[in-house]
Amino acid sequence: MIILASGGFKVSNKITFSFIFVIGLMLFALFFGAGNLIFPPMLGQMAGTNVWIANAGFLVTGVGLPLLAIIAFVFSGEEDLRSLTSRVHPLFGVVFTTVLYLSVGPFFAIPRSGNVSFEIGVKPFLSGYQGTLPLLIFTIIFFTVACLFSLNPAKIVDVVGKCLTPIKLTFIGVLVVVALIHPMGGFQAPSKEYSSHVFFKGFQEGYLTLDALVAFAFGIIIVKAFKEKGVTTKQQIMTVCLKATVVAATLLALIYTALSYMGASSVNKLGHLDNGAEVLAKVSSYYFGSYGAIFLGLMITVACLTTSVGLITACSSFFHELFPTVSYKKIAIILSVFSALVANIGLDRLISISVPVLTIMYPLAIIMIFLTFFHKLFKEQSEVYKGSLLLTFIVSLIDGLRHSNIHLPFVDGFLSHYLPLYEIGLGWVIPAVVGGILGGMISRIKTKEQVNYKSTRLNK
Repeated sequence: MIILASGGFKVSNKITFSFIFVIGLMLFALFFGAGNLIFPPMLGQMAGTNVWIANAGFLVTGVGLPLLAIIAFVFSGEEDLRSLTSRVHPLFGVVFTTVLYLSVGPFFAIPRSGNVSFEIGVKPFLSGYQGTLPLLIFTIIFFTVACLFSLNPAKIVDVVGKCLTPIKLTFIGVLVVVALIHPMGGFQAPSKEYSSHVFFKGFQEGYLTLDALVAFAFGIIIVKAFKEKGVTTKQQIMTVCLKATVVAATLLALIYTALSYMGASSVNKLGHLDNGAEVLAKVSSYYFGSYGAIFLGLMITVACLTTSVGLITACSSFFHELFPTVSYKKIAIILSVFSALVANIGLDRLISISVPVLTIMYPLAIIMIFLTFFHKLFKEQSEVYKGSLLLTFIVSLIDGLRHSNIHLPFVDGFLSHYLPLYEIGLGWVIPAVVGGILGGMISRIKTKEQVNYKSTRLNK
């Protein structure tokens, strides 16, 4: 995830293809950060001969949902995420937004940037050294630099992001083309996790990109970029947004699919590796030798640094707004130190810890996306939001506990037997619909009671 500012030309009444293409590239840069590179290769390694089905599921949540979230935010007309989620209740708006920023910030995404940099840029050159000291030293340096840039981020993020994205894409493009032309070997048998319900396993793997949550958090950036370029009316913004998302979605889908293929074809030569960062590093070394590994490591490290600066800046701004008595600089320093500490648990463990949290958060985000589109249809009734999100949360919480190995045998057994789609991680779908319907019924009853009460008062 890279926060890429936009500059340049204005548009008047006519929206040109070149303008739409530029916005599409900006959307692509927003979602395609260095961290996103690690998940498709790992999915490919584990899915093996089932890679195409798994990849299709991954594209739904890794590409489709983030871009749908951007469209939903633009469609809502709200100023920021807190305003949008306050449609449920003001308290929910604060809590949900806070948890989301913590997830895309110091709990997962920011530390992950440091981890990915270390795994690709440093670890391959340690000659099998297994100690924790190199990671500690690297994260101290990495997050110190990120913190210093975050205190004055505007030019650094813009310049580095604009320069680095084309270079990164060129190298990754060359890498995947070489892997396609000269594959390491054929696909192997899938791992146990990908032997059944393959599409839905890939669907849940897409959660790990965090991009649907990021789309909500940074949707305002896209709207501001549109307005700065002269797109002001809601109809124009929606038109540009829809067309630009097609550009971004096409690029993301092509790259993710190619990376999945690369991972699936690498098992024959590299064996099963621990994480996607290691896959990427070893594939690069296999094709381009030590020079390729060095270049990839440097490029990914700078890309991750840019991502960290953008995320620290965004999260610090949000928490400063939430707690205005605490300065932006203090919050940026606290987030950087905390992220460095979290990063030292290691990439594998960080990803495993994030899975239960994202299993809970993503269904809520998905429901918010769809309710935003139907907001006018159910006459803006907050009870619809409350009912749908409450039942979604209950089921996704149980599912999240299951992913963290906290089993509730009776509840698990009951839901597995009676709740459709629960076994494939989508047990929240039907409860979400039922909750929305019940919320709508409660809202109508309340409205009817208020009308009757007013009528009684008038008759008196």
